[in-house]
This record gives sequence, C-alpha cells and structure tokens, in this order.
Amino acid sequence: MKRYSVFLLFISLPLVFPAAILLIAQVPETASTLPKPDESPLFVERYTELQPNERIAVQVYERCNRSIVNIDTQTIRNVFLFGFDEPGIGSGIVLDKEGHILTNHHVIENVDAAKVTLFNGDSYNARLVGIDPITDLAVIRIDAPPDALFPMTHFGDSSKLLVGQQIFAIGNPFGMERTLTSGLISSVNRSMPSRVPGRSNNATSIRGLIQTDAAINPGNSGGALLDTQGRLIGINTAIKSTSGGSHGIGFAIPSRTILRIVPQLITNGKVIRGEIGIDSVRVVSRKFPNGTTVQGLLVTQLAENGPAEKAGLRGPRIVRSVRGAQRDVDTADLIVAADGIPTRKADDFTAIIDERGPGDRVVLDVFREGVITKVAVTLE
Repeated sequence: MKRYSVFLLFISLPLVFPAAILLIAQVPETASTLPKPDESPLFVERYTELQPNERIAVQVYERCNRSIVNIDTQTIRNVFLFGFDEPGIGSGIVLDKEGHILTNHHVIENVDAAKVTLFNGDSYNARLVGIDPITDLAVIRIDAPPDALFPMTHFGDSSKLLVGQQIFAIGNPFGMERTLTSGLISSVNRSMPSRVPGRSNNATSIRGLIQTDAAINPGNSGGALLDTQGRLIGINTAIKSTSGGSHGIGFAIPSRTILRIVPQLITNGKVIRGEIGIDSVRVVSRKFPNGTTVQGLLVTQLAENGPAEKAGLRGPRIVRSVRGAQRDVDTADLIVAADGIPTRKADDFTAIIDERGPGDRVVLDVFREGVITKVAVTLE
C-alpha cells in the first residue's frame, strides 16, 4: 500500500552561496478594507473565434494574472561554524494599492529575507505585516508604486461553491511565474491537520478547505484559486501526494476564511480570537433516561473565573476524602452543540469558537443530569 502525505506547496532549495540578508521585521500597519464577495458578471464577449471554455480561461488569466506575485525567500542555516543560505519560492496575491500581499504562513515562516517580484519583473524587499499559523495565512508588504500594483478586487463566496464547478489556479510552480492550470472542484469542506497546536495545545485542523484536481505543485503556495468569473475563491496551500508533485489532489483555503482573517492581520498583526475559558475536554458518550445515547465533549477542566465558569458551565466536582482530593467527572457537563452545531470532536468545538471574537455570545447545549440545558457564554 502506498503512503500518501500532505505536502505544503513551498519549495526550499538547498543551494549554498553568500548573500546579504535583509531581516523581515514586523511593522504596525493601517487597516485595509477587503472587497466583499460579489455576484456581478466580469466579462464581455471577446475572442469570438475561440471555443467557450477557451474564452473563459483566457479572460480569467488576462484579468487576474497581474495580481499574482512570485515570492523568493532566504533562510540562514547554521551548520557547525558556517552559515548557509537556503532559498525558497512561493506565490502571493496583491490585496491593495498599499502593497499588501497575501500568502501562506509556511511560505515566510522563519525566513530571514523575502523578495516579491511583480508581473512586470520588478522586485521589492518585503516586510512582515501579520501571520496566523492556525489558518496558514500571512500578509507581507512591499513599497511599490501604486500604478505597478494590480489588486485582486473580486472575491467569490466560497460557501456557495458546488462540487463539479470549473476552477483555475494561478501561481509559481517550481518558480514558473504566473502559471495557469484548470480543473474542477472535487470536494468542499475538507480538513487537514494544522501545523501548529490549537487551544490548550490540543490538535486542531484547517477546516472548510476546497479540494481541486487542478495541477498544483510546489511553489503554488499562496497562489490564487479562481472561479470562471475570475473571482478569488481560495488560496492554494497543500497537495496530497506520494512524491511531492501533483497527483490531482490539491487543497485551498476558502475565501470565507481569507475575508475573516486578513483584515485582522493587517490591523493587528495577528488574529484576536475570543476566549471561552475551557482548558480541556474529552470525547465521551452519555445516556438519556430512555436509553438514547448522546456523544459530546466532557468538560474536564475549566479556567478559574473564566467566561464558561462565570456563565455556569460545570466542570468536574472535587471530592475530598481521607485519601485526598479527587475529581468526579461524572458531574461535569457534556457539550453536545455550540450555537446549534454538533460538537462530536474537540476540533468541531474549536472551529466554532475560533470564528468568534471577544464579546461574542455562544450558546452551548450541554447534557446535564439526564437532560439538555442551554448555557450562554460571552467570550472574553
């Protein structure tokens, strides 16, 4: 049986040569407003000599290719007493005339320098604006003339995508700048393990991913996934492969996630997520008095005086005896849903909370003493 692995689409090339390194420094940024998903048609009838599917591909590329940039990185690797430069390549998407570039976190993670090359061949040193390792998104910025920047101004609504829709990918596979490939949406709402731990060091996943069979290869990380109207519906991030090359199984972070995360990265340099005050849970099943089984998340530890505890959620009861204090988990609440969404795994619950910010209210359905009780928690 062949073993498949998920490969992030960033190339790190072990070449050795001396170079002057410009450190990427995080700088405060001003807010940038991303466009809302739009439904307007983008094209007029052109290239009438072409077949309809060819006409669509040509016009999508003409409209969007100048918004895609090539990202070259340098990382210093110290081996014994010597420092070696390790180059890498990835892709990015121009967001605005101020020079903000969207890419994947893994493209610029721990690099010492990054250079962005625009469609016209001009290159600019990049500086870091913000990162969100959990969703594998990052924003960098370059000081380029506004007339050299062609932002991706049309965003599609990834929540409305259907399996079978035609899509296009533009990126820089193996450094071949602004390469167009096409395919179909193979599935939606896929998930893959995040490269960083989530809340309380629990494993978490990047959720809602778009799966496509378009040819996506190393170097495509941070490139655009587009619909037939030239609207951005995702950012290409990983492939499933036995070799590290394309096998027709690629994944993209959906535009819905981009539109939620990127404004915070530009404004704050990070994502400020709401805290619910539940330190640990575990998956268990409980039975109603009629014998029906319900599965959910047993609250095994609450943050003292945290939002959940203040809202009345119950954790294990401490029982003291001559043998010392013991935790009685049978009295703890079992969370079976949050805002009406079932929580059968810890990742289900984390995904719901991560989409909300401080001050947002979450209604939990908890199994307590044989019945379902609602507990409203205001995140902090």
